Amino acid sequence: MIFNDLVEAVGHTPVVRLRTARSDVTVAAKLELQNLFAMKDRVARQVVLEARANGVLAPGAPIIESSSGTMALGLALAGHALGHPVHIVTDPRIDAITRAKLTALGCSVHVVEAMTANGWQSARLERLAELRAEYPGAFWPRQYSNPQNPLAYAALADELVADLGRIDVLVGAVGSGGSLCGTARALRHALKAAGSSGPLRVIGVDAVGSVLFGQPDQPGRRQSGIGNSLIPANLDYAEIDEIHWLNDREAFVATRELAQEEGLFAGNSSGSVYRVLRHLADTVAPGTRVVGIFPDRGDRYVDSIYDDAYWKRSGLAGLPLRMAPATVRYGTEVDGWARAEVPSTPRRRLVFVESNTTGTGMLALARARDLGLAPVLLTGRPGRYPGIGEADCQVIRCDTNDGDALAAALRTHFAPGEVAGVTTTSEFYLEAVARLAASLGLPGNPPAAVAACRRKSATRRLLTDAGLPQPVSVPVTRVADMPDAVAATGLPCVVKPASDSASTGVLLCTSVEQARDHAAKLLAITHNVRDQAVPPEVLVEEHVQGPEYSVETIFVAGELHVVGITRKSVSPPPSFVELRHTFPAPLDKAGSRAIERMVRAAIEAVGLRHGACHTEVRLTAKGPTIIEINARLAGGMIPELIRLAGGPDLLTQQLRAAAELPVELPRTELIPTGVAFLTGSAEGRLAGLEGVEPARRLPGVAEVLVTRRAGDPIRPATDAYDRIGHVIASADSVAELDRTLDAALEHITVRLTND
Repeated sequence: MIFNDLVEAVGHTPVVRLRTARSDVTVAAKLELQNLFAMKDRVARQVVLEARANGVLAPGAPIIESSSGTMALGLALAGHALGHPVHIVTDPRIDAITRAKLTALGCSVHVVEAMTANGWQSARLERLAELRAEYPGAFWPRQYSNPQNPLAYAALADELVADLGRIDVLVGAVGSGGSLCGTARALRHALKAAGSSGPLRVIGVDAVGSVLFGQPDQPGRRQSGIGNSLIPANLDYAEIDEIHWLNDREAFVATRELAQEEGLFAGNSSGSVYRVLRHLADTVAPGTRVVGIFPDRGDRYVDSIYDDAYWKRSGLAGLPLRMAPATVRYGTEVDGWARAEVPSTPRRRLVFVESNTTGTGMLALARARDLGLAPVLLTGRPGRYPGIGEADCQVIRCDTNDGDALAAALRTHFAPGEVAGVTTTSEFYLEAVARLAASLGLPGNPPAAVAACRRKSATRRLLTDAGLPQPVSVPVTRVADMPDAVAATGLPCVVKPASDSASTGVLLCTSVEQARDHAAKLLAITHNVRDQAVPPEVLVEEHVQGPEYSVETIFVAGELHVVGITRKSVSPPPSFVELRHTFPAPLDKAGSRAIERMVRAAIEAVGLRHGACHTEVRLTAKGPTIIEINARLAGGMIPELIRLAGGPDLLTQQLRAAAELPVELPRTELIPTGVAFLTGSAEGRLAGLEGVEPARRLPGVAEVLVTRRAGDPIRPATDAYDRIGHVIASADSVAELDRTLDAALEHITVRLTND
């Protein structure tokens, strides 16, 4: 077979039967050490190609990773073949051969000098963080948590089934968790597709002194490529049935025996797997088929494993050397070869149908992992999300505007029961999520209720049927009908899309001509920013006077809970851009109770009954009036304000609700907290912002975040997308909070250029 380049040549490795096994069993080794460098060539190829395809890795951009060996070599291979400079952060344990190979391939090798809190691993990660600051456009593959790591082994699983057919036991070393968990998961699917009915037993091999499977950390262990001082996100205990630990002496002895008995010159990861394979060859039932993965060659270890002088210097002879594993209870500290059953708790998946493009969307993916869930992003265009490379999330490309394509993607990638829930942080996909959840029998809102919230004219009809106060509203589908609509609402009136996000397209009109022109502009729009068809309808509404508030609610065990009320300050007409929020709103008890009663009735009227809701109201002289209801969390940093004020983390609670986990709402005393948004006063391109650091240093300021980059176009804000950044602060009183936010804004100057 002729390959177009070295990247295509990765994989296609042979399987050999061990000569030392009994004749009535099949014990085979998958020689991943026959890759160009080692097994992690597969991971490097997958991660780099996926990052390029998703737009996360720009052409020619640097790659930076922490590695002590084989992952570094795989990235060197991929970077060299695809035109990316590669920086490898490592420690003094790197062998001279690997370092010579990396240097020969043009890599920059950065060696840390000393361990830090969590051994060499944490020292390397700290140095990596410094390099990422030095190279802001660089890509970090994050081998320990990148979901593409385990996904890279799907091809390996297919190769095993093609070569061996039925497989009963899989044995592999565990370092980042990606190779064994990824191969096991894919192999179970491949065996099922091939018609194999028997269960697959998966046995992991770890190092004594590694924390991966309930052992205390011993940073001085000498095994390389196996074990860890940190728990990587790609380690899925549900995929592993049994774990074996070997100390350094036992692993190195087994590696030498592998060369002597099988003629395979390998590294200690392969040697450790060989030790367990030999044990299984003597103990499994006749007819059993066992395969082990041999990850690495032995050339890196000529000065250690294969050097008698090294053995003497290292005192390896003082360690225990067992010829069979001791069976122990999981969690028992071991000093030599031992085995235990792994208590497996399946890691279920939380599926996101697209996301918003702000930090909240990427933050939600990280919060899902914090809950023990594996986040999955279904998207038609991964490159839309600047932070996806940092999100440790499995990305599946499909047409997210097609309900059948969404369902097919889940059926293709996951078995029934693997998906804990489906959700989104993008308002544009709330209906798709509701329909998908309903079809899969997962937690969610009734699709009809979500559709009514998205189509504002439907919201108005339901509120009218319930007799709830709201603005006079007239749906219009033809520009010719605008004069009658304006006559019904009066002037000034609000003209807005029937279905869009945030304040997009909302305009206060002071004449029939202005209202007609704006309606014509909106009706000419056939698709929104996510390429979804929009209904040919606008709403002409009465301009309701009074302060604006938003009410955040969430369902807990079927009961609606009011989390709190936020005061909102919007820009002067004609646009309605939210410029400042304060939580909790400075309201008396009577005002709060009136708003809460109205919101509860409105949510019941539209039929929502799951997760978070965000309702906007104006408090008029006659009482609260419903402006709109959204089947989602609030935007405008309101969930973050609530969290910083001492309230619940609504983003996490919304994810818990989506996965049918208990929603937790702690009750504590709230501290006034607010956000003020940065906007431009003229059109131009952003040259920079002055005074950001002094603003950050003001007492009470928690965060100053700039969301636009130099060179981005800036204009006076007409909707939420025109905002440049924000300041968040807390204070003992609302008055003091406003003074703090005002002072922060006064420090910051937005500089524009017309170049």
